[in-house]
Amino acid sequence: MSFGAISKPAVQALSKGASLAGAWMNTGEGGLSPYHLAGGCDIVFQIGTARYGVRDLKGQLDGGKLRQIAAHDKVKMFEVKLSQGAKPGKGGILPGGKVTEEIANIPGIRPGADSISPNRHEGINSVPELLDFINRVRDIAGKPVGFKAVVGAYGWLDSLFNEIHKRGLDLAPDFITVDGADGGTGAAPMPLIDDMGLPLRESLPMMVDKLNEHGLRERIKVVASGELITPTSVAWALCIGTDFVASARGNMFALGCIQALQCNKNTCPTGITSHNPDLQKGLVPEEKAARVAHYIQNLVKEVGIIAHSCGVNEPRQLRRYHARMVTDNGKSIALNELWPEGEPQKSAA
Repeated sequence: MSFGAISKPAVQALSKGASLAGAWMNTGEGGLSPYHLAGGCDIVFQIGTARYGVRDLKGQLDGGKLRQIAAHDKVKMFEVKLSQGAKPGKGGILPGGKVTEEIANIPGIRPGADSISPNRHEGINSVPELLDFINRVRDIAGKPVGFKAVVGAYGWLDSLFNEIHKRGLDLAPDFITVDGADGGTGAAPMPLIDDMGLPLRESLPMMVDKLNEHGLRERIKVVASGELITPTSVAWALCIGTDFVASARGNMFALGCIQALQCNKNTCPTGITSHNPDLQKGLVPEEKAARVAHYIQNLVKEVGIIAHSCGVNEPRQLRRYHARMVTDNGKSIALNELWPEGEPQKSAA
């Protein structure tokens, strides 16, 4: 939810709505704006490949700026973004027409110039370097740190989890956000939107099972992200084994998004991704904040209804055998048959 990619009233409405509903808000890769903090919600600060908001003039991590961000009481944890479902394998692009002086000051970029993030983090080219970076951020910030990625295969997960055991559990990431290729935006190339990365329905079970296999499930929390809009999809993710769910698209719909696919053109007719004051007139933060809060609150309520109907006391008790998936032949199969859930291994560390 980067300020710049989306407008000031959109960020204000999301921040206040999240606060009213007791949810957190992710800053996106564009840095921490006053509008993220204005609503009073808990904040997850995302460190993207350009490290906006916590970078020096050469684009390297600036420890002083990172400490300043971490000093905010509402900033609860940090997420290192390796890739995202909307455009796996490509960095973010903010066209110069959307980069006002105010927007430029927050990430530390030039007004009026295209802001193009690298497609990867400089200096993170291997599993050891990823863990080094995560622990450097955590040592400076003094708060939980994890990473976000679109999963394409499981081999690197084995390498990652083996390296964690080699170093010790204290040096593991605190959470992993699994973003499915289902993620979307109107500002990404269609081949990436359509064809790159695994969908969440394949990658989330893979991540949970690999954590169990390596005895790390209790140490590393899992956040599921990727077109989780409805109570059914959220309940499915909980059945698979996620700890938390992040939903961008659902909250964008609550703001009034009509999927006009003009996110990068500064012409969004609803004012959500436009900085044109005329287009923002219908986006009144106080009104939209209430809608965001109602969306989140009703989503939580209805996930609870599903859980109670399955005979458990609360949603975190949902298991794979509680849900079935319809296959190509029209018959359904239990999730625990599609993805057998072995007993979590105990870590020796």
